[in-house]
Amino acid sequence: MVQEIYIIDDDDSSILVFQELFKNDKDYKFISVKSDMIEIALKNIPAMIIINEDAIEVDVIDLCKRIRNDEDNTITPVIVVSSNANPEHRILILKESIEYYIKKPVNENYLYYTVKNIGRLLTINRRISPLTGLPGNVQIHAELKKRLLNKEPFSVLYVDLDNFKA
Repeated sequence: MVQEIYIIDDDDSSILVFQELFKNDKDYKFISVKSDMIEIALKNIPAMIIINEDAIEVDVIDLCKRIRNDEDNTITPVIVVSSNANPEHRILILKESIEYYIKKPVNENYLYYTVKNIGRLLTINRRISPLTGLPGNVQIHAELKKRLLNKEPFSVLYVDLDNFKA
């Protein structure tokens, strides 16, 4: 399954870097979104969001809050890439439940494997419930909403077992 990763920047500088880094990896699709169009990214419930802080015209903290306050994207991993070396700034971003803060200049291999490893963990964690080994409620809800919003045909079978945990 192809993972859609939204790159938030206002000058399209980042999308070219990611497309080149992942040119031989067809499991990832990178989509550029301007910071004032963040609702598009949130509506589509991407696999991951990467924000190029240096290339957005809005406050990165406010942007991170908007992502985390969206009920469908509370578990969407977010990476902020920035040249801001101020430790307090990094902490403020991480306090918004942002998974990674990567300081520029960025080693391309580090960036590549960070995205790959987060994607791998995401795939593993979203696929199974620790109790049943089946997809969890959050993933099922997100997948249903995504398909409904994109008007994709699908079928659902709901089974409820009484006293399952017992």
